Amino acid sequence: MTPAPFAHDALPARAAALDAADPLAALRERFLLPKGVVYLDGNSLGALPAAVPPVLADAVERQWGTDLIRSWNDNSWWQAPLRVGDAIGRLIGAAPGQTLAGDSTSVQLFNALGAAARLRPGRPLLLTDPAHFPTDQYVADAVARLFGLQVLRVPAGDLPRLLAAEGDRVAVAGYSPVDYRTGELYDMAAVTGAVQRAGGLMLWDLCHAAGALPLRLDELGVDLAVGCGYKYLSGGPGAPAFLYVATRHQAAFDQPLTGWNGHAEPFGLSGGYTPAPGVGRARIGTPPILSLLALEAALTAFDGVDMARLRAKSLSLTGFFLDCADTLLAGLGFTAVTPRAPHRRGSQAVLRHPDAYALVRALAEQEVIGDMRAPDLLRFGVNALYLSHQDVLVAVRTLREVVLDGSHRQPRFQQRETVT
Repeated sequence: MTPAPFAHDALPARAAALDAADPLAALRERFLLPKGVVYLDGNSLGALPAAVPPVLADAVERQWGTDLIRSWNDNSWWQAPLRVGDAIGRLIGAAPGQTLAGDSTSVQLFNALGAAARLRPGRPLLLTDPAHFPTDQYVADAVARLFGLQVLRVPAGDLPRLLAAEGDRVAVAGYSPVDYRTGELYDMAAVTGAVQRAGGLMLWDLCHAAGALPLRLDELGVDLAVGCGYKYLSGGPGAPAFLYVATRHQAAFDQPLTGWNGHAEPFGLSGGYTPAPGVGRARIGTPPILSLLALEAALTAFDGVDMARLRAKSLSLTGFFLDCADTLLAGLGFTAVTPRAPHRRGSQAVLRHPDAYALVRALAEQEVIGDMRAPDLLRFGVNALYLSHQDVLVAVRTLREVVLDGSHRQPRFQQRETVT
């Protein structure tokens, strides 16, 4: 680890001072966090917002149990995908009428890439990041097979060179602003501008960005975006994903997977497909109402929250994590992977260690929950709505104790579980 200027005994006072000055500290009460648990895995599954259980109870007992099928009208179930989409839109810098909630990220990504290919006929290249989450790469390959495209896996830093040579052949570029493994943050404005100047369309996967940092999709002129609802948005396991289609593309948005919900007259039951106007044409099948209502309730945790302040706290937390790691983990085999420059850092801190898996499991037994990514990365996701600097200090101290006492070397921590 890089030497840090903070002595061991200075860290508690620093954590206390930072937490005392935190203008967002009260937001922690909007979540139902288990007592004594330090939860640093919100970049995989967000904590439970306090608003969700009563909303779900009402949805099950009254809306479904009593109102039955009448709820599609009486409780506005039919409008939920667009209503929840607009709520997400407010967090990603999208004006109303451009964001839709529903289905999974994989489905939304497939449709967005397919529609992008149709919006740029005659351009045979689909660009993606070789470090992209596997699903993004699998879907890119599937779309390429379906539309006769060629996938080029190009690191974000190499895009200018590729675009200079073959930009006029690029149909769409699909990237994430945050590397899911390392937490590195890319320059969305620069990448978007470079792709669009070459005549291609820009599609962003916002799974590791939405709800974690300020996004300005309209301002940046982004063409398309997708994202999930269960990470920083805290919509619950398997929460619906979302799709953003800029207004200028909606009339020509022709997705490969269509369904009756996206028809202009869904209850006309026509055998031929006529797309609905606006982003509503991106609807596919019957929406998962209970999950949508849970996500809608979860989004109220952001009510009144200034995303710039949330970002500032996130950077403070991840920066403090790296400082604690420098001080407490020096000489113990760890390497910081997350960039130290704030403008290059998302909302997670990542360390490399050869015993990453066993360490994460041993930490969880001590009520510090993070995760790992193969082969050797310990990931600690920071949701600034409910985490404190004291939480960060406890996490790194516990990690130090686990390494020093060697408890992670027990055979039970070496055995791989299904989910890592």
